[in-house]
Amino acid sequence: QGQLVESGGGLVQAGGSLRLSCTAPGRTVKINAMGWYRQAPGKQRELVAVIKSGGSTNYADSVKGRFTISRDNAKNTVYLQMNSLKPEDTAVYYCNVEVGIVSGSLNYWGQGTQVTVSS
Repeated sequence: QGQLVESGGGLVQAGGSLRLSCTAPGRTVKINAMGWYRQAPGKQRELVAVIKSGGSTNYADSVKGRFTISRDNAKNTVYLQMNSLKPEDTAVYYCNVEVGIVSGSLNYWGQGTQVTVSS
């Protein structure tokens, strides 16, 4: 099963910034959508941001105006620029890529990267 490789997590003070990246090595594929999810302690995993094949984006209300999702299709890479970080953003962040196949689609997940925002 394919797994994406994530990087960029870490510890940052409130108001700071981090940039997450996620890459799927290997063959180029038809990408339907790329997104970022996060899961905080005691919380359900939630969708943070998604970018579709046509370039449209959607964000969780809690991160609008602070986070930006982008992609590099040639590199099979998705990024999440996180600015003005808040302690409430502390979570494990997971990237996800949905790719098209003949019979439908497959989802690839990153291993998760910890983002901790201190006050």
